[in-house]
Amino acid sequence: MFPKKIFVQFLQNLQILSAVAIKLTKITGKSKYPVHPKHLVKKIPWYLRYLTISDVVLDFGCGVGQHAIDASKKVKHIVAFDYSRQLIKIASARAKESEMANIKFEVADAEKKLPYKDNSFTAVLCLDVLEHLKNENLAMKEIERVLKPKGKLFLSLPNISTSWKRLQKEAGLFYYSDPDHKREYTKKGIVKLCDKYRFDIRFIQPVVLDTPLAPIFDLVGGFSLALYKKLGEWKRKKVLKNPDESVGFQIYAVLCS
Repeated sequence: MFPKKIFVQFLQNLQILSAVAIKLTKITGKSKYPVHPKHLVKKIPWYLRYLTISDVVLDFGCGVGQHAIDASKKVKHIVAFDYSRQLIKIASARAKESEMANIKFEVADAEKKLPYKDNSFTAVLCLDVLEHLKNENLAMKEIERVLKPKGKLFLSLPNISTSWKRLQKEAGLFYYSDPDHKREYTKKGIVKLCDKYRFDIRFIQPVVLDTPLAPIFDLVGGFSLALYKKLGEWKRKKVLKNPDESVGFQIYAVLCS
């Protein structure tokens, strides 16, 4: 058990390479701002096909604004918020450079009641956010409140049940994919959470293979986006053969009227 624990700890320590990759995207001139390589690989976001020109969207926990910028090209208007003033500053600058005038970036706290009226939005993006919150139930309640009846919810959540995470757990180590995660999810847990807040799930789909080598792939992306893209395609092909090994899930759900 002891050698196993040391080996797993070594693999966990590779996570620092992802942080290095974020800095490298700026140092190597791939971005004016330090962002994860995944935001620089051109691909069509999975949720775009379900958005329309009539949609008014809330980006719940927008980070550096990539999802809001992507969605803004297809929808009527987007309000995007994050708790971090620094991230909102970066997101606003990126939107300005992209000449997207239909986005409004704001500072707000996802752990509190949102500063938006009931039934304000036709769609909500909540991507890689819920797992960071202390009170996921308040967040879901607020999403339910600000969405119009039959409004669309797009979630992305981490999968707690992969082989890599089980290996870390067996070694007696922290096994969430991010030290800031308050929880991670099973498919059954996602269904239960959505049911609780009157969301009808249209699909739950895998993302990419969960592997301890992912930080090395990220580091590669700091130097070569072309190679990083190929590695990402390999991870997607692998997970299609075994969806339970996905790093997370993408969920499309509709609020019941």
